[in-house]
Amino acid sequence: MLSALPGFVIFPLTFVLFCLNLSFCGSLVFLGGLLKLLLPTPRARKMLYQPMHMIYRLWAWGNFAIMSLFNNIHWQIRGGESLNKQSWYLLIANHQSWFDIMVLAHFARSRIPEPKFFLKEDLRKVPFLGMACWALDMPFMKRYSKSFLEKRPHLKGKDIETTKNSCSHFKHQPTTIINFVEGTRCTPEKQRAQNSSFKHLLPPKAGGIAFTLATLGSQFNKVLNITLVYPDNSGHVMMDMLTGKLKEVVIEIEQLPVSEEIIGDYFGDAGFKTRFQQWLNDRWQVKDQLIEKLSR
Repeated sequence: MLSALPGFVIFPLTFVLFCLNLSFCGSLVFLGGLLKLLLPTPRARKMLYQPMHMIYRLWAWGNFAIMSLFNNIHWQIRGGESLNKQSWYLLIANHQSWFDIMVLAHFARSRIPEPKFFLKEDLRKVPFLGMACWALDMPFMKRYSKSFLEKRPHLKGKDIETTKNSCSHFKHQPTTIINFVEGTRCTPEKQRAQNSSFKHLLPPKAGGIAFTLATLGSQFNKVLNITLVYPDNSGHVMMDMLTGKLKEVVIEIEQLPVSEEIIGDYFGDAGFKTRFQQWLNDRWQVKDQLIEKLSR
């Protein structure tokens, strides 16, 4: 345990080690992706799936080892009973920090199938990370503002079509699809800009997960509603971790059934759209209260 070292010493060590872990594992996964291009058959994809995802888990384990080496972290994970790697899950979570991705990857590593994140299109260009995510069939989403779509109406629905194409890859292997339904990391500035009614959250965006549920339907075994809280590190969580100051990580899991209540035509049925938005907002109200209770 090296958390007793000064932060200015820990920071370059953790940063370099995380970069090395990402570049090593990302390069291996990318090579697997090239093989998928050269051997574009279902049999080849199936053969490559396990080794590529073992490397994904190696990356998650490496991150956990590095953060544990330099931080004295108390992990609290509650509600994860009966989860397994042979089921399909849709995971929704609040989003405070880039560190959330490492936390969820660690949580998933020994409990559920390899998580697929909905990623911003810009991340495709990030060295090693973008290439590896592409090779693992993670969906890249390009979000358009309302004013942008008004000028270019032909792009309307393009992000939803991307979701549909990405989800088609997930029907043949147990998968966890992760969606940060706030659409971006929650900050006080973004809360003010979006006029959020929540104390600790941004308003949830329902369209993406509604479409994912409609696409995969009852193939999902559960919806995992996860609440991430860093009780002693409410500021810049990633920076605290990189400098050895991260103290506690709380992961609360609510396992929700996949019922007819949440599967429907979100974009064509106005009644279902209203009901689904209410269902998601109710979850977010409870989440906001839970974060308030767990925060110090």
